[in-house]
Amino acid sequence: MNIQKMMKQAAQMQERIQRELAELEVEATAGGGMVSVRMNGHKQLLGVTIEREVLDPADPEMLQDLILAAVNEASRKVEEAMQEKVGSLAGGLGMPGMF
Repeated sequence: MNIQKMMKQAAQMQERIQRELAELEVEATAGGGMVSVRMNGHKQLLGVTIEREVLDPADPEMLQDLILAAVNEASRKVEEAMQEKVGSLAGGLGMPGMF
């Protein structure tokens, strides 16, 4: 395979991944849906929803833990989606195992 052609394909793959990540949006919840977050493919938070029942001034740590859990789960989902996209696109380059 021509190295220039391979480099061009890799650049196109990177551009495609960036576009798809910009369009990707995941949602994750914690506490049985009491806290919900939305995150894009660049791991930027797009929104947070907190149910009133979880707002307890006497226990702010519980709310903090739920937010943290939801954000971490959303981040994991973004990573998983990104790995799937990179894997499928890298396979299209005809170079399995390189990515």
